Amino acid sequence: MTAAVAHDLKSDISLVLNFYKALGFESLPLASADADKEAALMALRHEIGDCKRCKLSKGRTNLVFGEGNPNARIMFVGEAPGREEDKAGRPFVGEAGQLLTRLINKMGEDFGFTRNDVYIANIAKCRPPGNRDPEADEIETCFPFLKKQVAIIAPEVIVSLGRISAHTMLGRSGPFSSFFITKERGKFGEYKDGEISIPVMPTFHPAYLLRTPSDKVKTWGDAQAVLKLLKHPAMRGMI
Repeated sequence: MTAAVAHDLKSDISLVLNFYKALGFESLPLASADADKEAALMALRHEIGDCKRCKLSKGRTNLVFGEGNPNARIMFVGEAPGREEDKAGRPFVGEAGQLLTRLINKMGEDFGFTRNDVYIANIAKCRPPGNRDPEADEIETCFPFLKKQVAIIAPEVIVSLGRISAHTMLGRSGPFSSFFITKERGKFGEYKDGEISIPVMPTFHPAYLLRTPSDKVKTWGDAQAVLKLLKHPAMRGMI
């Protein structure tokens, strides 16, 4: 985490702590191990507020911040909320989300985790009209907030769901049309932000898998590679 980000987070956490103090709390009602990260995420959500920073705000119902365990070892990053997510204000709750939940729970069978133990977010926090892809200027506006989420959570590995997520998390330049998830998936890349460096596994978006179920086996192979990395952290030096 850069010094500037750390300073901003410290200021935001102070605001949240003062808010709870004004309500009569002596401390945050959280386990001590989670308190700092949970407070930082709450402060970040407060910072985003009723966001009007880009044109996506004009058509959304709810901003979808993200959800999950602030101490998650795995962070899943999608592209943008869909219709059901926009209604609920939560990521991946529609049919594609149900498929993602099954994948996560299957991954966790031998590791003792479920969807509640990972963290899930999107590149864009508001639904694009007509479920179109988020555009470059919208991502440029929203991505700094996702970067702060990553810095707070500090996952051991990130799973990028879909072309736009992978292109963004891997820091690729050039148009999205030049990035092919079919060629990039299954190979670890790297997310970098200042001193932060986290392995990234690009894979298919669950919505794509609903249309092309034959590629589920490839996605499960990608998931197995993620689990292998968690089991053998020394592999990070080989990526």
